[in-house]
Amino acid sequence: MFFVHPQIHPVKCCFAAILSLAKLFNGVKLNSQLSEYFPEKHFIFTDMGRTAFRLIIEKMNLQNSEMLLPAYICDIFYPILKEYNIKPIFLDIDLKTFHIKPEEVRKKITPDSRAILVCHTYGLPFDVNTLRFDLCGRSNLLIIEDCAHSFLAQKGGVYKGNLGDISFFSLYKQFPSLRGGMLVCPNDWQIELPKTFFNFRDFISFLNYFWPFAFFFKKFGSEVAIKIPRKEKRQELGGINRASLSLFSDFFGDVRNSLTNRKKLAVLFQEELKGLGFEVQASADNVFCYLSALTPKNLQNKRDEIIQGLKKYHVFCTRIWHAPIILNADVQKEYQINPANFPNTVEAAQRIINFPLQNHYT
Repeated sequence: MFFVHPQIHPVKCCFAAILSLAKLFNGVKLNSQLSEYFPEKHFIFTDMGRTAFRLIIEKMNLQNSEMLLPAYICDIFYPILKEYNIKPIFLDIDLKTFHIKPEEVRKKITPDSRAILVCHTYGLPFDVNTLRFDLCGRSNLLIIEDCAHSFLAQKGGVYKGNLGDISFFSLYKQFPSLRGGMLVCPNDWQIELPKTFFNFRDFISFLNYFWPFAFFFKKFGSEVAIKIPRKEKRQELGGINRASLSLFSDFFGDVRNSLTNRKKLAVLFQEELKGLGFEVQASADNVFCYLSALTPKNLQNKRDEIIQGLKKYHVFCTRIWHAPIILNADVQKEYQINPANFPNTVEAAQRIINFPLQNHYT
């Protein structure tokens, strides 16, 4: 079992995936499908989810402003905050959900706050409606939904990405799309992005969707695999390439159909993990982008040892956000951050393990 972004079933889906790379893309069909989940919205496809976030900042004029955001979030946001001169106000999290806490928002919001970034971490939906109620009197505060982990997640019958003022997605975390982000925005947003094209990094990502290559990369190519994507990161804004968009479109229906199986398996695995002393997220409404758990407290200092030990049994786990933004040394220096003020974030970073979970597992 290998921790990679969605794997393709080698027998059932191999030919379909190769065909997706070669055929013409049907944009009308995809927009029609997406409109079922995001009615009266416009969709802008970007090369990465972070590009969609940058578009939000530029379109909503959030440069030189103050933004609230989770302390437990990826540090890829740091260069973006710095680029646009945004002052971050970091919020500690709840250890049971990995979400920001309403009392943290009420405590840290200031008259200069222009926006709040909320994240549906690991696939568990955050309650945006409750946040809006708690922010009564601050209706001018823009709520941005980071839906990178939560495509098709819903709460109260409403799909995530609809309740905030604006939202963005990272497609390749739940779909075999090689790369890509999606901005869900008002219909009057018309943004033209430079084209991008299928390249060597995309080819490696495609191979990684099949288990023999995933095994090879995890076992022998970890150092190389890390260097290639980092070196290839674009600085300028760009659109998604045709191959990625075609794969996303073709596998969209399959992910919808297999989500029930994924959730059923996740709940089964969660029960086993709880029996071993792990702490897990709530299962209701969770789409389990990641099967995430906190190590037992008595094994907190042995988290990395556990992960290395599991490799002997060909179970390749990971530690998504073991180095969240507030633990980045440059962030601490830039914004005078004391990690002791974010105890739950620090603890989550020390205890988190993300286990392999694929739609086609039985």
